[in-house]
Amino acid sequence: MEARSVDGIPRGREWQYEPKWDGFRCLLSREGGNVDLRSKSGEDLARYFPEIVAAALKLKADRFTLDGEIVVPQGKGFSFDALLQRIHPAASRVKKLAQETPALYLVFDLLATAGDKQLAKAPLSERRPALEAFAKSHLKGSIFRLSPATASYATAGKWLAQSGGGSDGVIAKRVDLAYQAGNRDGMQKIKKFRSADCVVGGFRYATNKIAGRNVVGSLLLGLYDDDGLLHHVGFTSAIKAQEKPDLTDRLEALIGEPGFTGNAPGGPSRWSTERSAKWCPLKPKLVIEVCYDHFSGERFRHGTSILRWRPDKAPRQCRFEQLKQKLANPMKLLK
Repeated sequence: MEARSVDGIPRGREWQYEPKWDGFRCLLSREGGNVDLRSKSGEDLARYFPEIVAAALKLKADRFTLDGEIVVPQGKGFSFDALLQRIHPAASRVKKLAQETPALYLVFDLLATAGDKQLAKAPLSERRPALEAFAKSHLKGSIFRLSPATASYATAGKWLAQSGGGSDGVIAKRVDLAYQAGNRDGMQKIKKFRSADCVVGGFRYATNKIAGRNVVGSLLLGLYDDDGLLHHVGFTSAIKAQEKPDLTDRLEALIGEPGFTGNAPGGPSRWSTERSAKWCPLKPKLVIEVCYDHFSGERFRHGTSILRWRPDKAPRQCRFEQLKQKLANPMKLLK
């Protein structure tokens, strides 16, 4: 069951609202002594999270299928960076991380039990009470947590306003529909988008040329810390093609070391080509306001979009401090 992105929280009695967790979506199935953890792409996650497998095997219920999210607690929230570290090819490393950064499994749907293997065909209005009863009987005192749900539009709005630290928005689900496997008809996701003023500390050229010349492909964004160091925090490639030639001229006139004086863009990785890893440092002169959806680990989790240039703002005013916000404690939402 997948979600369709929408701009606002839908209203109506046909909707149930839940926090949108920032983790790995995972279907968990147990059949006797066998436990299967399956990602949205169909990948087997069991080997990376042995503590979840072990916890599932300890439950009194020995046949069930759950839909939920794998997260790694850190402080008062969840750390996606720590979660990513759990995907490691070495078994010894997996075992070590399972002890150092144990995961939680946040449950938000029940698709089958020993007594009702066809529960997924029932509407959510029946599946949710069944899940709550299952959680009360079997999940207490384990690494499984029941994800909250509400019919209150006001509560959903509060969750959205305080999203962060492990929750990056709100999920709205149709209570009158069966589990919609493989489509987006029964579920919508709403994220809170914010803006930040950033220094353009460098840029990368695009792979494709325009009129035979190299043009900018993406801008590398930076923020200053309390020590005055400029750290690379993300990028934006949302540049209109017709604006690229003039912007390239503007950027090339500002090329100069060092660009970023703190954390800098990394080198080639399995996700980048040799060309995409190359970047040009800029003198810290340009400020741009960007729109983003999630910031963690001192960087924007996804690409950002350009809102406007800020010639009225001094680069030194672009600090991490502007991103601080009052967040809900996601652990307090869990049962």
